[in-house]
Amino acid sequence: MSKHHYIGAELLDLPTIKAIIEEQKILELSDEAILTIKKAKKYLDKKIADNSQPIYGINTGFGSLYNVKIDSNNLTKLQENIVMSHACGTGNLVPKQIVKLMLLLKIQSLSYGYSGVQLKTVQRLVDFYNLNIIPVIYELGSLGASGDLAPLAHLALPLIGKGEVYYQNEICSSKTILSQLNITPIKLQAKEGLALLNGTQFMSAYGIYALIKSHKLSYLSDLISCISIDAFNCNMSPYDPLVHYVRPHRGQIKTAERVLELLEGSEIANSKNKSIQDPYSFRCIPQVHGASKDTLAFVTKTFKTEINSVTDNPNIFVDDNKIISGGNFHGQPLAMALDYLGISLAELGNISERRTYQLIAGLRNLPPFLVKKPGINSGFMIPQYTAASIVSQNKQLATPSSTDSIVSSNGQEDHVSMGANAATKCFQIVTNLERILAIELMNASQALSFRRPLKSSKSIEDFIHNYRKIVPLVEEDRILAKDIENTILFLSAIDIDNDKLF
Repeated sequence: MSKHHYIGAELLDLPTIKAIIEEQKILELSDEAILTIKKAKKYLDKKIADNSQPIYGINTGFGSLYNVKIDSNNLTKLQENIVMSHACGTGNLVPKQIVKLMLLLKIQSLSYGYSGVQLKTVQRLVDFYNLNIIPVIYELGSLGASGDLAPLAHLALPLIGKGEVYYQNEICSSKTILSQLNITPIKLQAKEGLALLNGTQFMSAYGIYALIKSHKLSYLSDLISCISIDAFNCNMSPYDPLVHYVRPHRGQIKTAERVLELLEGSEIANSKNKSIQDPYSFRCIPQVHGASKDTLAFVTKTFKTEINSVTDNPNIFVDDNKIISGGNFHGQPLAMALDYLGISLAELGNISERRTYQLIAGLRNLPPFLVKKPGINSGFMIPQYTAASIVSQNKQLATPSSTDSIVSSNGQEDHVSMGANAATKCFQIVTNLERILAIELMNASQALSFRRPLKSSKSIEDFIHNYRKIVPLVEEDRILAKDIENTILFLSAIDIDNDKLF
């Protein structure tokens, strides 16, 4: 298995990015990428030398200053100024894993040769990625319209020896680190500052991270719900394939198939004396989980298109002898997709908490709050409170960002996507969903113990056996916050085959 990934040699998709991250692959520019970058740069240099007409962002000001012509002697100053002036991020620091994804995606976008940047600028981004020189970026500041201007400005600052970076787990001045590593800052040339700042890599990186984790959490939602199904002694008829073939949504069918597969051979599932009907949070797992799966498929398709696209401005078309100012940096496709993803994940958490509630309610011959001596022991009373609190926050976070807009740049940029806000909210929803599922697993595995001597399926029993090594059964009250955190760590450590995820 190669330890290298060649930028420009293939399209990026979720399995490829997951492999790049997990296998810590070294990035290299493909021969094709190097040729196209050089070709566009050579064309742009010739165009500037031969043309005294204003070309937006190359020899003009930016935004509403588009009509201000810049003297050729100040083109480097113009590009450095845009990087410094646009670095206006604030708030919490963006997680390092997201910033590293931003580097990867920016390199990919610039590699297509429609941006007119120097080869050494793209190569420096590659070097930053490989050397783990990670720019310090802040969550707040992007409208998701002219791309992610403020975050990408912070991404670009270290190229010119400014701003801060993470290096060897410390935040340091980029100037200091570059000097320490004997790396000379880049002297930006015409259009490079704009090429670096225009783009959707902040939104895209958050989205890709959320999607990779969401596919895993979708699978875990099915798995944990199967433990709940047996723990609640559910009727298995709602998962019969005949039910789903007459309403053949892909995600619904896939979920029902997975439930039957995971519970195959379960003594509890095959036992008699079932209730005729179960609450919707059990009976409608295929319909609810399935709808979220279909949303994941749509959002994945949207992001695959985006991360293999050119999203800066203006675009340089060498073969057509054109430099065109357009709007590929506008984040509307991502903003709407991220909102949709957030809603679908919030719903997985919503139905999970409802199953948790049913399990602690003293129904189906289960003791109240899943403890042997309720009263002196509160058992699993309060974890449900915690789950309900997180579910409520997710509902608030799932309010769409893409329906909002606000005017900027003196009215020149009069409609914005708010995709960056959608991205950071979605990231929080993903994190919250993992916590909600952890609480369901705690409750479902505890409830399952009251079905003994009957056993669940081999796959479920093996899963619970491994889980019990981390979180033992609750015999009497203890500090359950530790159990929640250990359960989250247990779920985070689970490695699931790509064929089950994507």
